[in-house]
Amino acid sequence: MIRWRTLPLRHRLTLIAAAAVALAVVGVSVVAFAAVGHQINASVDDTLRRDAATVSAAPADWVDRTVVDPDGDGRRDPDHDHDISPRVQLLDTRGRPAHTGVLPVTGYARDVATGHRPEAYEEVTVRGREYRMLTRPVRGGGAVQVALSLDGPHRTMTGVGLAVLVVGALGVLAAAVLGALVARAGLRPVDRLTAAVEHVTATSDLTGEIDVTGRDEIGRLATAFTTMLAALRASRAAQRLLVEDAGHELRTPLTSLRTNIQLLIRAERHPDRALSDVDRSRLLADLDTQTTELTRLVGELVDLARDDHGAEPVEQVDLADLVDLAVQRLDLPVDTAYATVQVPGRPASLTRMVANLLDNAAKWSPPDGRITVRLVAAPGPDGRPGAELSVADQGPGVADEDVPRIFERFHRAAAARAVPGSGLGLAIVAQAVTLHDGTVRVERADPTGARFVVWLPA
Repeated sequence: MIRWRTLPLRHRLTLIAAAAVALAVVGVSVVAFAAVGHQINASVDDTLRRDAATVSAAPADWVDRTVVDPDGDGRRDPDHDHDISPRVQLLDTRGRPAHTGVLPVTGYARDVATGHRPEAYEEVTVRGREYRMLTRPVRGGGAVQVALSLDGPHRTMTGVGLAVLVVGALGVLAAAVLGALVARAGLRPVDRLTAAVEHVTATSDLTGEIDVTGRDEIGRLATAFTTMLAALRASRAAQRLLVEDAGHELRTPLTSLRTNIQLLIRAERHPDRALSDVDRSRLLADLDTQTTELTRLVGELVDLARDDHGAEPVEQVDLADLVDLAVQRLDLPVDTAYATVQVPGRPASLTRMVANLLDNAAKWSPPDGRITVRLVAAPGPDGRPGAELSVADQGPGVADEDVPRIFERFHRAAAARAVPGSGLGLAIVAQAVTLHDGTVRVERADPTGARFVVWLPA
């Protein structure tokens, strides 16, 4: 047996439509059949009442009449000589037929004749045929029995039932066909979406798009899929750019490391070319510096390429506590002023952002310089409430031509090429700010240096 959930959606929709119409047809058919039956029975009873009233008004006129006998036994009534006419039979006060009768005298009929019951409707069988019989008292005592054949009503009900069955079957069939057509038309956008997903799965091609033709659920799904493809394309492009830039940036320190290591190996293998103690110490110091920078570069690359920001839960973060903890790790004098401001954010990402801002300020501050950190509650560019964090140093500042690219990956100003660094710290800051729907800018500090201002919505 095929399980319901394994059926295609279009088949399930077709079956649901057909079942709904079938239930409606069955309900209407039952009501219609019952209504027609009730109307026919009411018509038969009305005919019986009229005939019984006619006989009971003048029972003496019916005493010598024979009953209608359409069964071919040779006895006919000149006043009732057709099959649809009622049979008539008179009963005396003791419940006995006043003439040779063919209608059965039941207990109910005898009770009516003896005065113990006002009237009685019954279904009786006469010579294999069904009749509807009414027994009613007559003037002067006794009762009259009037019976009407049910062959005609039964034929009518059979015809009505057959018509209802045919119409119901045609209605269910039409509902199934229309349901299949509607399901096919309604699921056509889903088929296109499925084909696009299968194409992406098979080819890893993210350039395809789906035409959005409506604003219903299918249109929203197609829009979401197109947006997802655009996000995946951007993510893949950023990943490719990061890999290319990382390979370029890692090549230089790795080449320097390899050269220095080869020089040490060569000196060990050739004693006549041994390095002096001063040169050896200088070379080892260079190796230590290069490995430290390489470790920092790899760590920053990992932070920049980290793709788990969405998995880190968002919570209320007290920026004052977070900034103060980062300041305490610096071995430099810092002028601080904090206001208690809480923002919804990801603590790990915000910690990296603040640490990189302080590291950048420490790198550019002179030995006797001072770093200034301010945290205040301030509205954003669009008027939303938020927190503004500024970190200023007393270094040379940022040249005007470097301001537009200061937050790009691996961008290093001309003045920064002689200073150790990877060019990724400020890119990590910009990434964290974007993740939290904030803004970041750089401006000149007074009297000298650079001030980086971060605004995050509260």
